[in-house]
Amino acid sequence: MMFDLTGRKAIVTGGNRGLGRAIAEAYHEQGAEIVIISTTDACKRAASEIAADGGAPAHGVVCDLSDRESLRQGFDEALKLLGGRLDILFNNAGINRNHKSQDFPLEDWDVIRKINYDAVFLMSQLAAKVMMEQKYGRIINMASLLSIIGGRMSLGYAAAKGGVVQMTKAMSNDWAPYGITVNCIAPGYMNTDMNKDYCADLSRSGHLLARIPVGRWGVERDLRAASVFLASEEADYVTGILLPVDGGFLAW
Repeated sequence: MMFDLTGRKAIVTGGNRGLGRAIAEAYHEQGAEIVIISTTDACKRAASEIAADGGAPAHGVVCDLSDRESLRQGFDEALKLLGGRLDILFNNAGINRNHKSQDFPLEDWDVIRKINYDAVFLMSQLAAKVMMEQKYGRIINMASLLSIIGGRMSLGYAAAKGGVVQMTKAMSNDWAPYGITVNCIAPGYMNTDMNKDYCADLSRSGHLLARIPVGRWGVERDLRAASVFLASEEADYVTGILLPVDGGFLAW
């Protein structure tokens, strides 16, 4: 079967809800044993619900991704649950704070950087050291359309997500000789809990849909195939890319 993940071991950060949950479910459905890492016990509930469908085990690990020591402890716990092997890391966890650029609070800048950028670096670095020993690994980072366009009222988010793309490229070059691929996905405008107010605003939503050639908001399932492909053996010759899943938004 194409894109089979049977026997693979995966970590998904922020996999308890939204796009991260869809990705965690997709990996598990394709046969991977997964660990969901998040800041609350919701990750354990999500893992239990996913595992209830049968197949490989699913686990939840609670840690604070904005705290370096907590992150390291969370990674070590996840690796132990996976029996010391790690094939796939999806850095999905992220947050946003909306402010005008001239008024952007330093405390919000710091927390966005810590979770959306620093945690991606640290998790990837820890994962790569395991994967280098295995001579195999897949690291996928969640980027954004704001990695490419500036947007408004999202200075911290756009800066961090832009950095994730360059980080991905640099890591892909350094780790390719060890059988590790590093890629990132840029979701378009998705109909998730984070955007529910935007979706419900017919005026704003209609203006946005006019910019999307396929004529609809994205949904969680739209990321599943891309996420599984980049995590699979079939993606062995794909590294250092930014893959938009945006309904054609960037092509308009």
